[in-house]
Amino acid sequence: MNVALKPAVSGMLGACLILAGCAGREIPMTELRLTYGLPSSHTFEPEPGLVVHYTEEGKADGRTLILVHGFAASVHAWRPWVERLDEEYRIIAIDLPGHGLTLAPKDYQSSLDRNAALVGKLADHAGLDRFVLAGNSMGGAVSLSYAMKNPARLEALVLVDAAGWPGEEGDERGGPPGAFALLNNGFGRFILKMFDVNMFVGGGLKDAYLDETLVTDDVVARYANLAMGEGHRDILLTQRSGPDTPWTPADFAKISVPVLVMSGEQDKLIPVEDARAIAAAIPGAQLVTYPEGGHLPMEQLPDETVRDLRAYLSKLAPAQTP
Repeated sequence: MNVALKPAVSGMLGACLILAGCAGREIPMTELRLTYGLPSSHTFEPEPGLVVHYTEEGKADGRTLILVHGFAASVHAWRPWVERLDEEYRIIAIDLPGHGLTLAPKDYQSSLDRNAALVGKLADHAGLDRFVLAGNSMGGAVSLSYAMKNPARLEALVLVDAAGWPGEEGDERGGPPGAFALLNNGFGRFILKMFDVNMFVGGGLKDAYLDETLVTDDVVARYANLAMGEGHRDILLTQRSGPDTPWTPADFAKISVPVLVMSGEQDKLIPVEDARAIAAAIPGAQLVTYPEGGHLPMEQLPDETVRDLRAYLSKLAPAQTP
């Protein structure tokens, strides 16, 4: 797997990536919950000391969507989708360990496959037999991992500017981009620890959103503060971003669930070519790209992405409620 840094994403050593290595005090989770908790916030404890934050809202007997955020993000990234879909669907969003309002025990070792297993535990906790799984960026790779191992539980898979494409032999698109590569080696993690989060947040988020009007003071503060959540830095600096067994394009060809692939054509972190490759590799996958979209089209272009998501889900067989 190619792990070379990509010049196009050097600017993302900011909000969504360097957040992991920022210096400064940790913020107690009790303090963060007062500020960033939502009326729909819940927690469950799938293992001792791991208190997972998630939100649940929408139509109780509707088709269920589980939403998985990207690196250094949180359940808040999905609010534009939730606000547009909650009258039709039951919507559950998770904060992965090291992110948002989830509290993990000391020395917790996060990994792509462990996060995928946690999605399954959340589905069990919610009493779900089958559901639609959607992930953005790193959350897309988590969703891919879950889909490869648990196809029978998924009604559909939705990949939004997803990480995870391994590339063909000699293809420089493959491998962890930008600071993901730094996080995979000790020297890179040492370098990241030297920086203060506030030096990078604004510029990094502007690269991700493209629409600078979305990068408000409140959004910048939320990313910065949640990055300094209790225990988050150590988890983000030690997590394994790749699957335990490296993927090849052949693994994508074995995915048997309905798949919708979405991507912003202006994504500076994960190029749209990766989305096209994923869609081409998965049998029957549908690809939608957004010419003006960046790395977070569900926030930048919520009306367009919800329109396409709704159209895709409407073609699935009726959901079976518990």
